[in-house]
Amino acid sequence: MKKRVVLLLTGLFIWMSSLFAQDVPVGVIVAFKKGNSQELNRYLGDKVDLIIQNKSTNVDRGTAEGTLSGFFSSNKVSGFNVNHQGQRDESSFVIGTLTTANGNFRVNCFFRRVQNKYVIHQIRIDKTNE
Repeated sequence: MKKRVVLLLTGLFIWMSSLFAQDVPVGVIVAFKKGNSQELNRYLGDKVDLIIQNKSTNVDRGTAEGTLSGFFSSNKVSGFNVNHQGQRDESSFVIGTLTTANGNFRVNCFFRRVQNKYVIHQIRIDKTNE
């Protein structure tokens, strides 16, 4: 009986640690899976560096949403898989593969901590050769 309680408490501790250690908002991943720029807009910083297929711009939140909306309209999203994510000091990132009707794209999304929450400050989307 004691072993079960210890295992249960250990499992609960590990689960709670992973829950609080997550610095990449789950909503960002869900927004990429849906190809939903409006949902992604909730996580954008005031200024965002957008690099979409080697076209680089530094834009405000509204313009970034419009640009991403256009990209998602041109490339119907069918999925998004997280390849890697991490965190260091006041920043975090997620790297994934966006699957669309026009092929796969590598997505690099970088976050910065602002007032106790992580906001997107850069999104890079590049076509892959797969």
